[in-house]
Amino acid sequence: MKSKVICSVFTAAVLMMASLYGFSQSNRSSAVPGAEADAKPLLLEKNEGELRTRRIHTNNTAPPSSQFMLKVSPKNNASQHLVAGTEDLAPGAAITKHRHLVQDEIVLIHSGNAHVWLGDQERDLHAGGLVFIPANTWISLKNTGTEPVSLTFIFSAPGFEDTMRCNSVAASEIPTPITPEQQEECAHLGHSERAGKPEQPKK
Repeated sequence: MKSKVICSVFTAAVLMMASLYGFSQSNRSSAVPGAEADAKPLLLEKNEGELRTRRIHTNNTAPPSSQFMLKVSPKNNASQHLVAGTEDLAPGAAITKHRHLVQDEIVLIHSGNAHVWLGDQERDLHAGGLVFIPANTWISLKNTGTEPVSLTFIFSAPGFEDTMRCNSVAASEIPTPITPEQQEECAHLGHSERAGKPEQPKK
C-alpha cells in the first residue's frame, strides 16, 4: 500500500514537472527574437521610405499637402519594436496638440526653429535639439522660423503609424478631405488622443 502511494506521488510530481517544462519551453520559444516575422535590416537614404501626403483637414487645422516619410514599422520592414520616420515642416506649419497613450516618442530636430509645448514646458529648439515625449504627455510643435523644420520621429513601439496612415494617402494619390470626426477615429487606431486646435507661442 505504502509503495503504491509513493509511486502515485512520484508519478504526479513527474507529470507536473513535465507540464511546467513544456510551459517554460513554449514561453521561451515565443520570446525568442525572430519567432515571429524577422525584422529586415535597412540602409536608407533621405528620400527612401514610404512617402505619404496628409489628407486635407476640413477644419483647416493643418496646411494642405504636407508630407512625411515612414521608414521603420511592421509594414515597412517587419519591425516589432520601433517605428521611425522623417518630416519637413514648412514655416508656420504645426503638429497639433496630442498625446500617445502607449508609446514613448523621441523627436530629433535637424534644422530650423521649432517652438515646442511638452506637458507644462514651452521653449524654442533649434538644429540638434531633442524632444523626449513620455506616454500620456501632451505635445505640440510649431515652425516659427523662416526655413523648414526637418525632424526625425522615433516611437518605442508600433501603433501610431496606423493613425498616420489613416490621416494620409500614398504620395502618388490625391489627398482626400478628412473631418474632425474622422481624425478622432484615426487617433483611436494608434492609441492616441487629440486636443484639437494648434497652440500659439506666449508673447
